[in-house]
Amino acid sequence: MLRCYAYFCPMSLYITSLNSGSNANCYYIGNSNEGVLVDAGLSCRETERRMKQLGLPMEKIKAIFVSHEHGDHITGVPGISRKYQLPVYITAATLANSTIPTDPALVHSFKHHKPIVIGDLSVLPFRKSHDASDPHSFMISGHGVNIGIITDIGYACRQVINFFRQCHAAFLESNYCADMLTNGNYPWHLKRRISSDEGHLSNAQALELFIQYRPAQLRLLILSHLSKNNNRPELVKQLFAPHAGNTELFVASRYEASPLFPVESETVIPVRKTKRAVMKHEGQLSLF
Repeated sequence: MLRCYAYFCPMSLYITSLNSGSNANCYYIGNSNEGVLVDAGLSCRETERRMKQLGLPMEKIKAIFVSHEHGDHITGVPGISRKYQLPVYITAATLANSTIPTDPALVHSFKHHKPIVIGDLSVLPFRKSHDASDPHSFMISGHGVNIGIITDIGYACRQVINFFRQCHAAFLESNYCADMLTNGNYPWHLKRRISSDEGHLSNAQALELFIQYRPAQLRLLILSHLSKNNNRPELVKQLFAPHAGNTELFVASRYEASPLFPVESETVIPVRKTKRAVMKHEGQLSLF
């Protein structure tokens, strides 16, 4: 049963998937004072609606971080940034290959492995393998808690493994079931793209990463970016549940926000509900 709180603990980080899938991706990570969005694939209006459902005022958002230029990650960036005058952190290559009409005064670049401080939050970008111009994942830290946003990756390189092993909670891609993709009606070129080193992480590859490299402190795993046509939430749950141990599992939806989860170094409890509520090389995992 989900528990609700009327206040935010100053020593927790609060995380939610506002949406996760090829239709739109948007993740919120914050503390009691401020938060950031990683990607903004929802419209400004829909982002506002889902934040309100969770009791999160838009004014808590202090910045938007863009992982790469694909439309399901950037559609809402211009509207949200303009309305709330939010800085947009995006690499020069990603900006050059995107179509977002962002106010230049609000654009800030970032570089691999160079942390950006937003209030009491530290956002550390790190490169990943995906078919985009300059794709990055992020680890967001505060109060001794590390949150990983690890989606849209073709395989888990040593760097991904390194950051995953530091997480207290993580959004981890579990995009497709290999059998469903192979036997489905996608054209061959799309199947090849999805399962390539620059595509997405399969259920089996995500599970392999989880089993082999799960840190003892990992309290929550939000399985993310599920394919609409080549995966099913119940399949992902069945696959991961026998291996969960002390890690709470949640499968993010492509239709609604997840609960708002507070994450401390020792505990994680879901607090608010919406209205509905393989190794390729040594030290690397293959992933989509």
